[in-house]
Amino acid sequence: MKLRLTVTLVLAALATATSAQAQKKFSGKQQCAKADPMHVVQVADRPDHSMILGSQRCTWSGAELGGLQLTEEVGTFVSDAMGNGSRDDGYTVGTAANGDKYYVKFTGTSAMKGGMPTSARCNWAFTGGTGKLTGLTGKGTCKGTFNSDGSANFEMDGRYQLPRAKAAK
Repeated sequence: MKLRLTVTLVLAALATATSAQAQKKFSGKQQCAKADPMHVVQVADRPDHSMILGSQRCTWSGAELGGLQLTEEVGTFVSDAMGNGSRDDGYTVGTAANGDKYYVKFTGTSAMKGGMPTSARCNWAFTGGTGKLTGLTGKGTCKGTFNSDGSANFEMDGRYQLPRAKAAK
């Protein structure tokens, strides 16, 4: 029994080490256009409270997944804005140069001034993809700054993993 437990623990440790080795660093920068569409609905509990639903198109520079250059990403978000900040949640669908897609779930916060976002931070996670990005997992963080016209610049950092390619039979 003791030998079986030891062997199980060693195999678990090796599996964890192998999994950690397969993770790769992810980083890149995005330039994002002003959200379009963007719907703002005031909440009647106080003057500076609103719910926001929007979509934002971004282009990548210096980002790749599994050797594929990333080109663009479209994010759909909902924000609960109150006073000088908001809580943000959303999803993005991104495209690699070869047409493969990847999917992301994010949550974060934004600082606001005069009802407009000025900066943002988020945590994100890859939730899958298509083609060479099928089975994509990983997570990371983002930070961004907004321009007066509503456009934004974001920096992404994290780690990802793709399933190993299956051997041909």
